[in-house]
Amino acid sequence: MSEAEVLCRVEGRVGRITLNRPQALHALTTNMCRLMTEALLAWRTDPTVELVLFDHSGERGFCAGGDIRMLAESGAADGRLAREFFFIEYRLNHLLFEYPKPTVAIMDGVTMGGGVGLAQPCRFRVATERTTFAMPETGIGLFPDVGGGWHLSRMPDHLGLWLALTGARIKAADCELLGIATDYVESARIAELKAAIIAEPDRVETLLTEFEADAGRPPLAQHQDEIARLFVGDSVEAILSALEAAGTDWAKDQLKVLATKSPQTMKVAFRQLQLGAKARSFAENMAMEYRIGARVVQRHDFIEGVRAVIVDKDNAPKWNPPRPQDVDEATLDAIFAPLPADQEWTPLEEIRA
Repeated sequence: MSEAEVLCRVEGRVGRITLNRPQALHALTTNMCRLMTEALLAWRTDPTVELVLFDHSGERGFCAGGDIRMLAESGAADGRLAREFFFIEYRLNHLLFEYPKPTVAIMDGVTMGGGVGLAQPCRFRVATERTTFAMPETGIGLFPDVGGGWHLSRMPDHLGLWLALTGARIKAADCELLGIATDYVESARIAELKAAIIAEPDRVETLLTEFEADAGRPPLAQHQDEIARLFVGDSVEAILSALEAAGTDWAKDQLKVLATKSPQTMKVAFRQLQLGAKARSFAENMAMEYRIGARVVQRHDFIEGVRAVIVDKDNAPKWNPPRPQDVDEATLDAIFAPLPADQEWTPLEEIRA
C-alpha cells in the first residue's frame, strides 16, 4: 500500500476508494475528505465508471470517525480548522447521498462517526461478523453528525434516538435489523466479493445475494418494544424519568450509560433528531448540523470530553452543566441558530438543486 491517507483509483469499471490510515483506524482528515470528493466528482460524469466501492486497508476496521484531536485543538483555539473539516466532510456526505451511480461500502470492523457518514448514504452497505457500529459522540461532548439527524431519526421505534443518546455499539445482525447494513457477508469472503464486484459491477445486487450469509438473531430485538415505549418522551428528562419508572435491569443499565454522557450534547442530539426528522432534504439537515458543529466544537463539554476520554483517558469528564435539567433552552437555541449568511454550509456547486 502507498502511504497516501486514501487511495482513489479505477479498477475495471469500478471507482475504488480505500481508506489508508490504519494506525488511526482510518479516522478521517480534511485532506482525506478532499481526495474522496475530487475522485467522486470526476467519476460522477465518467461513463467508464459504473460503480464506486469503499473499503479500507488493514484488519482493524472501516473507519473510527474523524480526527478528534485536531478538532479539539482547533476548538480550544479559534475553531477555524474544525469548521473547515466539518464543511468539507459534510459536502462529501451530501455528494454521496445524491450520487447518481451505485455505491458499495464494506463495513468490515469498526464503523463509527465519520465512517457512518461515508457508509450510510451508500446504496449497498455490507456488514461482517467483525462489524461494530456506533455513534458515540455524546460521550465526548459532541453530537451524532455526518447526517445522523437524517439517518437516525428515520429508524423505527426510536432506535435511532437510543443509539444517538447512549452511543451503544451494535453488531451486524442489529445493523441489518435497523437498515444500517443491507447485506451480511463473512469477513473471510470479503476479498472474493470485492474481486467479483470489480469484475462484474453490473451484477452487484446478484453478487451480494450470492455471497449473503446469516448474521443470526439480532440481540436488540428483545429490547425493541422497551425502547419504543421508553424513548418516546418529548425531552431527555422525560426519557430519563421513563427509564427510572420502568425499573427493569435493562432500563437501569441505560440510566448508568446516560449518566456518563454530556447532558448538553444529549439535549443537542435530541433536538437534532427532532429537526432532522422534519428536514425536507438531506442538504437542509446538513446545514443544520454544520451550525451545531461550528459551535459545539468550541464549547466546554467537547474540549473536556476529549481530554477525559482520548487525551488523559481518565474517563471522568466534568460536564458543564452537570445535569440535563440545567441545560437551558436559550443555550440550545444559540447552538442551533443560523450562522451569518457568508458562514453557512452549502452543498457543492456541482450538485446544488
